[in-house]
Amino acid sequence: MQLGMIGLGRMGANMVRRLLRGRHQCIVFDRSTKAVDELVKETAVGAASLREFVEKLTKPRAVWLMVPVGAVDQTIAELLPYLEHGDIVIDGGNSYYIDDIRRAKELTPRGIHYVDVGTSGGVWGLERGYCMMIGGDASAVRHLDPIFATLAPGRGDIPRTPGRDEAIGKDGRTSEQGYLHCGPSGAGHFIKMVHNGIEYGVMAAYAEGFAVLKGANAGKRPDVIDAETTPLRDPQHFQYDLDLAEIAEVWRRGSVIASWLLDLSAAALIRDPALSTFAGRVSDSGEGRWTIKAAIDEGVPVHVLSSALYERFSSRGETDFADKLLSAMRYEFGGHLEKTA
Repeated sequence: MQLGMIGLGRMGANMVRRLLRGRHQCIVFDRSTKAVDELVKETAVGAASLREFVEKLTKPRAVWLMVPVGAVDQTIAELLPYLEHGDIVIDGGNSYYIDDIRRAKELTPRGIHYVDVGTSGGVWGLERGYCMMIGGDASAVRHLDPIFATLAPGRGDIPRTPGRDEAIGKDGRTSEQGYLHCGPSGAGHFIKMVHNGIEYGVMAAYAEGFAVLKGANAGKRPDVIDAETTPLRDPQHFQYDLDLAEIAEVWRRGSVIASWLLDLSAAALIRDPALSTFAGRVSDSGEGRWTIKAAIDEGVPVHVLSSALYERFSSRGETDFADKLLSAMRYEFGGHLEKTA
């Protein structure tokens, strides 16, 4: 099958490579000519402009966007003059699902299908495959099935969920292959949004847990006796110099908290136990915020996910002013001077 890919960053380029391995034809475009040229060397067909890109696609055209969230609307607007009735636009980034609903309504009168695909897999997707959560009308999703089937990881060696045959029957559902048509426009990105909100929480739990392990030698630190420091009551209880890389490794083997995120943490800790190459400023790309907004609208409490998002804000210095005001108040009411770092 033929697919056009716009956006050849870390994920977009590797998705093209996986499709080429699966003997699909890929037409590619990116603002970076170097990115295009690299994939042309791997048998993709390059285009120097959006007009040329669309002209090289056979009808009905399937155009997959892997561009930053803020560039999706502009890219669609630039594409529209060249698209025709029956063409399909796929957004595989991390768009807000409400934008998907709007875009589908805008494109439907033109006879253009809009499919939103929440895509998980990151830089490992080329080899492992991509988990895809898909929203849009059923006919367009069916047309794209060969693409989804190639990009997905497949069943692999993951054991089948006990009782699955009895629960759903043998109706050809694709979730076991790693992709699923979840519902109408926006459904794919809604589910990916919540997926990423959960990811924030799970990552924060690992990070906080390992931080507690790292501090298990607090009793060996020199005592600080002043009015600004809470004393450690029982230093003899905190005399452990723990090897975090080895702990991560043993947890990977049969532990109930084993996961791919733990695998990645173990790899990072074995390379650099002090994580000295990281400053600890953690970005968020929007999905955590949108998950919390949806939870508020639904009246669903999400204590862990909210805390994980706010921790990311804190990591970037967003609490600096609040912290300064706390220090100012302590000075005003008690003359407490800040301790140097």
